[in-house]
Amino acid sequence: MRYLYTFAMFLVTPLLVLRLLARGLRSRPYHRRWPERFGFFEAPGFRGSLWVHAVSVGEVNAAEPLIKALRRDYPNAPLVITTVTPTGTARVHQLFGDSVFHVYLPYDLPFAVSGFLRRIRPRLALIVETEIWPNLYFACRRRGIPLMIVNARLSERSLRGYKPLRSLLRSALRCARLIAAQSRTDAARYRLLGADPQQIVVTGNMKFDMPIPDGAVAAGAAIREHWGLRRPVWIAASTHEGEELAVLEAHLQVLKRLPDALLLLAPRHPERFRVVENSVRSLGFSVATHSADRLPLSTHQVFVIDAMGQLMPFFAASEVAFVGGSLVPIGGHNVLEPAALSIPVLVGPHTFNFEEITLSLIQQGGAERVPDAARLGPVTLQLLLDPLRRENMGRAAQQVFERERGAVQRVMQLIDTLLQE
Repeated sequence: MRYLYTFAMFLVTPLLVLRLLARGLRSRPYHRRWPERFGFFEAPGFRGSLWVHAVSVGEVNAAEPLIKALRRDYPNAPLVITTVTPTGTARVHQLFGDSVFHVYLPYDLPFAVSGFLRRIRPRLALIVETEIWPNLYFACRRRGIPLMIVNARLSERSLRGYKPLRSLLRSALRCARLIAAQSRTDAARYRLLGADPQQIVVTGNMKFDMPIPDGAVAAGAAIREHWGLRRPVWIAASTHEGEELAVLEAHLQVLKRLPDALLLLAPRHPERFRVVENSVRSLGFSVATHSADRLPLSTHQVFVIDAMGQLMPFFAASEVAFVGGSLVPIGGHNVLEPAALSIPVLVGPHTFNFEEITLSLIQQGGAERVPDAARLGPVTLQLLLDPLRRENMGRAAQQVFERERGAVQRVMQLIDTLLQE
């Protein structure tokens, strides 16, 4: 099965290159650093590095407290961070600058994986969330590199998708020394996929340990003062294609009752910033953007946040937060950022990527699920009109966030044990 998998990877390599070309037409960073995708880059001269792989922005954010803990506890060990997307890369540079070595994870081809490992020479491999690449896992075992999946999660949808490759993935997972699962449900799904139960430890979700950026609350308060403390403001964060129209229709319903209301709209992917801005303008809204205007005026009805890594101050400045990727079957995004700031959270029906966190927030009264796009407007309006309910929801959300913290410390204890061995 592994040989068939590797043969298939070689067959699809031309398609992967074409995909890079196509994405490069929309986002220039995809054109750069191509050799890294095949394991070719200038070796940094490390020996015994600590390597963390985080696919994109969400995983980098989840790994942030862990990476900071590694820097604190192992100050002399070189840190290597790999991502797959340019947005993930940008987030790494934004958070850590030159204090870590960044490179793109290569495609799962034997020669690419070997070149990559030979150049960074890791002492430990930490894979964040759900990235199972058989050739990479086998290569780590062959080289004696302990591999650990941290903040491990596995949705029901992913489990079904992996079914045809279950025997191969079972062998790959047995290469991992430890799997630190977010929840009992994730642990059970990894067992169903073939992981050794002795490998699996439930440590909780590291995203609860994410730091609130210094000055985010103060910046949010300053923004609120700029556009008026009494102005109704809500945010739609990390939206995808098919969601912005629903959000704008919801805002029209809000404006009928609250004509001075402001919508903060933050698309998930940078290549869609301009498309979303043009769509908002075409519908007749008065629009400002972060890149052109920095902050909206009292005359603006919609403010498009066309920048990465800028959400926390705007969450802090909002009264209600809708988290995208949930009205369409993407699986939802991080509901913890607004929860950490005591902001009531709204989500759609599709939250399988953050299943247990979202359910916990809903059950404790910190979040509400809207069944479809048609209900987003009425529910948002109800919350904007009810300050006492917003306060209670925000307090409940923040309590859930605080209660679940501590996963990074538990993961670090496991890492310490592996490194001592």
